[in-house]
Amino acid sequence: MAEQPTTQRHDVCYHGMVQGVGFRYTTRRIAQRFVVTGYVRNLPDGRVRVVAEGRTSELQRFLDAVLADLGEYVTEKEESVTTATGEFRTFDIRF
Repeated sequence: MAEQPTTQRHDVCYHGMVQGVGFRYTTRRIAQRFVVTGYVRNLPDGRVRVVAEGRTSELQRFLDAVLADLGEYVTEKEESVTTATGEFRTFDIRF
């Protein structure tokens, strides 16, 4: 029997000039190219939070693509990885 793909949840907070530059909309557009679910949201302290779930390899490719497109605005990131909950059906912008 084949092993099930490993699914994870990545919770990433990006610091820097990440608000007011289209970060959320670009992240959502990037997410549409990958099999990931979750959301992106501006935080009151100026950071942007991305919560994404999916297969481990797909998540890494998605997060790499976010940094490839938006890395010029990011000065630091905090990331935690846990088991996926399966609570999301799409990848959305939350307000």
